[in-house]
Amino acid sequence: QVQLVESGGGLVQAGGSLRVSCAASGRFFSNFAMGWFRQAPGKEREFVAGMNWNGGITYYADSVKGRFTISRDNAKSTVYLQMSTLKPEDTAVYYCAATNQQNDFVSRSLQSYDYWGQGTQVTVSS
Repeated sequence: QVQLVESGGGLVQAGGSLRVSCAASGRFFSNFAMGWFRQAPGKEREFVAGMNWNGGITYYADSVKGRFTISRDNAKSTVYLQMSTLKPEDTAVYYCAATNQQNDFVSRSLQSYDYWGQGTQVTVSS
């Protein structure tokens, strides 16, 4: 069993930066592919960024490519999402997700992930 806890959300002005973190408990974090998703009010949860078990492969949604960076520290069992040049449309609850898949596995699909955090609110003011 893996538990995920996000932190680092908050209020930021447009054009600013923010880093959200996701700390995992449980064993074998390094075995897991990780993803970040977000859900804005009235909208479906959508993929933001994903990373394979060792960080060698990353995927990004087109809407955040070049502005957001996913990274992980397996020694700390933590995955990060560094967000820059934030826009009001980035406002959402951000969730991290994990799935026990090694090698080159990364997925943009919600259904691929087995474990989810409770989310952290990111609000970007204009």
